[in-house]
Amino acid sequence: QVQLVESGGGVVQAGGSLRLSCAASGRSFSGYAMGWFRQAPGKVREFVSAISWSGTGTYYADSVKGRFTISRDNTKNTVYLQMNSLNPEDTAVYYCAATTTGIRYSELHWSSWGQGTQVTVSS
Repeated sequence: QVQLVESGGGVVQAGGSLRLSCAASGRSFSGYAMGWFRQAPGKVREFVSAISWSGTGTYYADSVKGRFTISRDNTKNTVYLQMNSLNPEDTAVYYCAATTTGIRYSELHWSSWGQGTQVTVSS
């Protein structure tokens, strides 16, 4: 499996932006599809975005489409989530995940997880 470490979370005002990073180590990063999930207090963890191993396929939850952009740099073993026009409903712990079995929106299909990074959006 691949080891994942997220960074870039913090506190931002509504309308602001943050960029999350997820650094991978271990097995070949380019063989993994990568994804971002989030979990708000009292809610289940939900899919946010994913990117194919080549970077040519990207997927977004309806709630973030047009505001968030996922990208990856296979030379740096890193995946990014650029988050713009943030609102308080985006407040959550954001998790990076990896899978070799294809992109699915269910967290059950993702085999490796980071520890999470907190994003707080104030109104």
